[in-house]
Order: sequence, then C-alpha cells, then structure tokens
Amino acid sequence: MARRLGFLLILALPALTGCPRPTGRADLRLQAGDRALASNNLEAALVEFRAAVKLSPQLAEAHSKLGQTFKKAGRLPEAERELETALRLDPSDFTTTFELGDVYQLLKKTAQAIQTYLLACKLRPDHFDSHFRLASCYHQSGDLAQATTWYEKALKIDGRNAEAWSNLGAAHDALGEPYEAIRAYKQSLERNPRQPVVLVNLATAYLNQDRYQLAERTLATAIAIQPTLSIAYERLGYCKWRQRRYPEAGDQYERAIRLDKSNARALAGLGVVRMTQFLEKSDESLRMQAIDAWHQSLELDADQPHLRALIDKYRKKPAEPVISLD
Repeated sequence: MARRLGFLLILALPALTGCPRPTGRADLRLQAGDRALASNNLEAALVEFRAAVKLSPQLAEAHSKLGQTFKKAGRLPEAERELETALRLDPSDFTTTFELGDVYQLLKKTAQAIQTYLLACKLRPDHFDSHFRLASCYHQSGDLAQATTWYEKALKIDGRNAEAWSNLGAAHDALGEPYEAIRAYKQSLERNPRQPVVLVNLATAYLNQDRYQLAERTLATAIAIQPTLSIAYERLGYCKWRQRRYPEAGDQYERAIRLDKSNARALAGLGVVRMTQFLEKSDESLRMQAIDAWHQSLELDADQPHLRALIDKYRKKPAEPVISLD
C-alpha cells in the first residue's frame, strides 16, 4: 500500500512542475487586468479580463472582474451577463452578488435587485450598503413596510448614516406615520444639519399637523442653507396661506415660480391664493390670475383633476347667444 501511494505521488509531480494550467495563465491575465484597472485604463482591463475568461471559462473570478469593469465603463447589459455567469459559478461570492444587485438597480430591474440584495444580506449580515440598497429598492417598488424594516436593519449596522435616517422618515411619511417620520428626519438632521430637502420634508410633516410656526422656522432654515430651493418657497407659500396671510403667501409662491418655472405645485398654489383673494375682494383681475395659474400648472402636470374642477367652477361661463340658429 505504501509503494502504491508513493507511486501515485511521483506521478502527480509532473502536473505541478510542467506547463502552466489554463487557470494559471488566466491568473496572470487577471493580475494584468487588475493593474490596468488600478490605472483607470478600462479598455486595457477589459482586454485582460476577456482573455482570462477565454482561458478559463469556468473561473468565476474572471467573469466577475469582467462584469465589474463593464459596469465601470457604463456597459450595463454586458456587466449583467458576466456577473450573472460569475454568480452561477460561485453562488457564495459576496462581491459578485452585491455588484450584480447594483447593476439590476441601475437597469431598473427592481424585483431582481431585491432578490440579489437579499442574498447579499444573507452572505454579509453586517454589510450596511447591502441592507440600505435593499431598503431603497423596496421603497422604489412601493413596499413601504419592507422598506422601513430594512432601513432600520441598516441603521442597526451604522446608525450614523444621515441618508438612511431621512429615507426612513420619507417611508414613514408615505405610510401615514407622521411622528415616526418626524423622529427619523430629526435623527438625520442631527447627523447632518445642512440638508435643505430633509428640512423641507420635516416642515411638510409639521404643516400636515397644523404646526405652522414650527414649519415656518424649519423652512426658513432650509432657505438659509439653499436660497434657490424652489420647493422651500412653495411650502412656505402654503404655510402662509393656511394662516390667511394671503399677500405673503402669493409672494412666496411667485418666488418659487421664478426659481423654477416648471414647479406645477407652486403655480397651483398661487392660483388658490389669488382665487381666495378674489372671493374676499371680488376683484376680477384676481380671478383671472387664478384661472391662468391653474392652466399653467396643468400644462406642466395634466394629472391634477382637482384643478380642472376648480377651473370649471370659477371660470366665467360665456353668455348664451341672443339669437338662436335653430
């Protein structure tokens, strides 16, 4: 038995000391590809990684690196193909799984991205980005309950991430959970106070609770950080309208429109202010301004049936002709 083992060992030696195996040559091309990638020479990297795949078609690493390089080059369908192949060859590789999830997300294949990120989270339960991106995919798909669950899991991994807190707030907002939303927005702002859009979201939550003074102060902070943020003036206009401060409300809506002529909500709000003033003063010019603002808003966003109803209600109907042609 000992002789047989020795004989087998001697036979095995030529395989170790003879010509390089295809995988060995592929490894050399992978190393060359890595060097090209480190120099940001994507075309050279693609050449090397393609060569590695050709030399060793069953080498998952070669397909994975080729896919990741295609992704860097913006060639997403090719990246998808290579990363899918790599994952079939090695289903336990975390980097391949995560990168494929990212490619699916970039291609707006949300359902596939969700399944792939779920696998990534299973492979690396401590990886923040996998959990955060999975939550974002659920958010985009409209599954808000799952979104909040996975944002919270991500925040258990890294509670310092301001973006995850603000996204959690937006998900709670959409679920009709204002207090949870406010708490999450505040947590986000504690970690990064200079987030004007998060401040606007927080102010909107306050507005929905009729907490006008707090909303106004929050919007003022957002405007101080970013004076050109149209949506902040639009919400401030709404805040002042709700407090019956109509001239100030009109001014804020007009500022919002000057900053962003495509702000359909600001035009709709301006129309509401002008019509409110018309109903108080019976000034025909105010009625015309309101109708015109609503028409402009509908030109930008036709899916506003309430504006169509308001126009129909308040527009001046033409008088019936004196002489009938019948």
